[in-house]
Amino acid sequence: METPAEQPTQTILIVEDDPSISTLIRYNLEQAGYRALTALNGTTALELAAEQHPDLILLDIMLPGMDGTDVCRNLRRQRIDIPIIMLTARSDEHDKVLGLEIGADDYMTKPFSPRELTARVKAVLRRTSGRTIQDSAITMNGITVRPGRYTAERNGEPLEFTPKEFELLVCLMKNKNRAVSRDQLLQDVWNYDFNGDTRIVDVHISRLREKLEDDSKKPRSIKTLRGVGYKFEESL
Repeated sequence: METPAEQPTQTILIVEDDPSISTLIRYNLEQAGYRALTALNGTTALELAAEQHPDLILLDIMLPGMDGTDVCRNLRRQRIDIPIIMLTARSDEHDKVLGLEIGADDYMTKPFSPRELTARVKAVLRRTSGRTIQDSAITMNGITVRPGRYTAERNGEPLEFTPKEFELLVCLMKNKNRAVSRDQLLQDVWNYDFNGDTRIVDVHISRLREKLEDDSKKPRSIKTLRGVGYKFEESL
């Protein structure tokens, strides 16, 4: 009887400038069966992400020189879609929102237990496995998005979006002519529950309209459904 093939070991990149915290995280991840790499600064983190292609990055915000938010922005600009969990001593909601807005997948505030961190790593890896989107183009109302390439254009002119703006647009276009609630958008785009605080969705919708609509005050494509959510309405 053949023995089932072993699953390849998943690699976690730990970006933390405090050696004692980095060592503790690494020990616990290795005990849980992961391979762990470490970086003490943002520059090294970017190099290791490009060279080693880790399965997930644990990214401290407060780093010397290039901080964690800049590292996250750089990775997403390069279309590197490695899942990222932001780590920080800050508990301000603004930092949480910012991290998720620029492309992080989750957020943990120090201090945290090693068991909690390992559980969060497993959850994010499970949630993001196979999340690469098919490359077929979606075109509506003169707007074309290519999810696999992270590119978009309007009437042939390229558009620039943040990662979350792009994912939000793709989500709405895939659900064309259907109402999508703010809570559902939070789950599908941010993979996060803000306990009823959906302001981040409204802010991103406003930004999308400014880039997509001739008149953002009278949107043609992204319609507000009062008390419900939003809808991308395809023109006939």
